[in-house]
Amino acid sequence: MNNLFKIAVRNLLRYKRRTLLTASLITIGVVFVLVFTSVTGSFKAMMIGQITDSMLGHLQVHRKGYVASIDNLPLNLNIKPKAYQKLTEALKAAPEIAAFSPRLKFGGMFSNFTETTNIRLNGIYPDREFQTVPLLTSRISDGKKTLSRGEIMIPTLLAKGLKIKVGDTVVVVATNVDGSVNGKQFVVSGILESATGPGGRDGYLHIEDAAEVLRMPEAEISEVAVRLKDFSRLPAAVRHLEGQLAGEVNKEGHPIFEVHSWEQLSPFFNIARMIDVMTFFIKIMLIAIVLISIMNVMIMAVYERIREIGTIAAIGTLPGRILSMFVIEGFCLGVLGAIIGDIVGSAIVLIINVIGIRFDFAQQKGLLLTTTLAPSDLLVISAIVIVVAVLASLQPAFKASRMEPIAALRHV
Repeated sequence: MNNLFKIAVRNLLRYKRRTLLTASLITIGVVFVLVFTSVTGSFKAMMIGQITDSMLGHLQVHRKGYVASIDNLPLNLNIKPKAYQKLTEALKAAPEIAAFSPRLKFGGMFSNFTETTNIRLNGIYPDREFQTVPLLTSRISDGKKTLSRGEIMIPTLLAKGLKIKVGDTVVVVATNVDGSVNGKQFVVSGILESATGPGGRDGYLHIEDAAEVLRMPEAEISEVAVRLKDFSRLPAAVRHLEGQLAGEVNKEGHPIFEVHSWEQLSPFFNIARMIDVMTFFIKIMLIAIVLISIMNVMIMAVYERIREIGTIAAIGTLPGRILSMFVIEGFCLGVLGAIIGDIVGSAIVLIINVIGIRFDFAQQKGLLLTTTLAPSDLLVISAIVIVVAVLASLQPAFKASRMEPIAALRHV
């Protein structure tokens, strides 16, 4: 086998220009795929991070049926205090959970005493919310980064529309589950940029204030946002939590809770899937480049070396060894292109990080994209290149191994 490698390398060096051109095509393909995968993968991770860490959390737990009616923010589908206590015990016992935050969500009317509009409100425990969605504070464009009783954070859409600034007094009016109406004055403590676009209408207040507005003796919970220690284990965490909560049923024997990952709650998941599809097709392009390049050079090598093939066959070289020789040549081309491509691609990714790419996502301005290149990407793409290079060499190699020595020696 060692001799076959020496012969394959010698044959590649005999045709330096062709070898260099083929290796260059493979290298360009590898570099393009690595840089594209790195940039799009990093953008996808940043986009997901902005959504989960500033608003949704990694996953959420609701009462069964709440998500189907979430646009109406139904108060009659809140989690009751006793059920929430059981849920809390399950969440605290789960080792994969880093933090969780209960929310009381409701719709109401918002007024600056001269104009009135509608608003979606989230009653939260500030410290727990900021641990669960740590980028929430980065959305505060004006005001303090904390929230106390009697204070409210409002979306920039309402602040601009009603000409409200930090420190102003406003009124929130809401209808509770029994149909009675109640209102409460708040002081604006912060202005929030939307995480999803200019139409965001979500405000935040303390959960005890929310319960007071809704005239609840004890705060009910609309949803519980959960943050994981390891985001990559999200599917496993969802399955584990579903298993833990499966035993909690109502009087009719139906499950009380339902668990949803961020993917099921945000339309941005479709964009993430589109990025994955684009990456897949880019890898298909790489396979096509390698396949055509290797097959072309090996076919030419077989055609130009017919008499040489006839000679080594005539002196007793077995067809299998002739086949192996050409396959090893393709393998060496694939390895050469993959190694150079990995080095150049990694260097370009480092240069991109040094230069810095900034972009706007929703209302977040000037986000810095930090590209990363996972070792698994290097290994997978290199393996694809080498395997395809070997496969592309098989047809010409079979042709060479099946030549009749006499006919090959007569070839002009």
